[in-house]
Amino acid sequence: MRILVAGASGLIGTALTTRLRTSGHDVVSLVRRPAATAAEIEWDPSSGRLEDSALRGVDAVINLSGAGIGDRPWSSRRVAELKSSRLEPTTTLVAAMRRSATPPPVFLSQSASGFYGDAGSAVLREDSPAGHGVLADICTEWEAAAHQAPAGVRVVTPRTGVVLSRKGGALGKLLPLLRAGLGGPLGNGRQYWPWVTLPDVAGAFEFLLTAPLEGPVNLCAPEASDVSGLIRSLADALHRPALLPAPAPVLRLALGRLANELLLASQRMEPAALAAAGFEWQHPTVREAAAWVAAGQ
Repeated sequence: MRILVAGASGLIGTALTTRLRTSGHDVVSLVRRPAATAAEIEWDPSSGRLEDSALRGVDAVINLSGAGIGDRPWSSRRVAELKSSRLEPTTTLVAAMRRSATPPPVFLSQSASGFYGDAGSAVLREDSPAGHGVLADICTEWEAAAHQAPAGVRVVTPRTGVVLSRKGGALGKLLPLLRAGLGGPLGNGRQYWPWVTLPDVAGAFEFLLTAPLEGPVNLCAPEASDVSGLIRSLADALHRPALLPAPAPVLRLALGRLANELLLASQRMEPAALAAAGFEWQHPTVREAAAWVAAGQ
């Protein structure tokens, strides 16, 4: 397949493009600077600029664009940036598809588990309603923008959970603490995180290129875990204790509302659609995921 990827330089994008090329696909990255190779196309989503020729011969478009959710505190300006960095690329891609006489048949447009807000211990499947909060509002608009693609385009919006990686991502700041024996539960530790390893995220996106699925798809591992269980498993795999909790008031003081939505919110997400379609995880359990993370340390 010839696949056009927006956001190819990020954590997921780097892993995914490597996997797709290894599988023999022709991958072209959208970049915001002059293209340096034939495998790049310049665009400017902030002004809605994407040449119509970019979609010529393309079998699928993958949209991973978006500023890092937890990279810095959520000022009003930062929240606006989180939203625009997702909506502008999505609307630019959709507009190009609508102008095309033969739009690509597949559009995978990233969403996130934040769609569900703080849902406590309720099991969240793809038909569960949207929650409340900054992330829920952004994800709702993000998905709606993707579904403006023209008729005949199969639109999939993977609601990706907390991505476990050996470097960067959700564990970027936590792993050094765990290796030093300074980690522990965040808040009371009973909130559910819909975790998934980076290789499984890349594998799921490749699977979704041809799987008979459309609309929202929960992208997480099949084994649910609360934060205490996840951190304990990671610490065990690293042969370190995890006894020092970070109380919720301290997290809120340090991070503001980001703490409530990113660290303390609970989303017991179930990958019902992926499982029913026959996707096979490399790391379906917390223990296997923790062992994979630790093996790279």
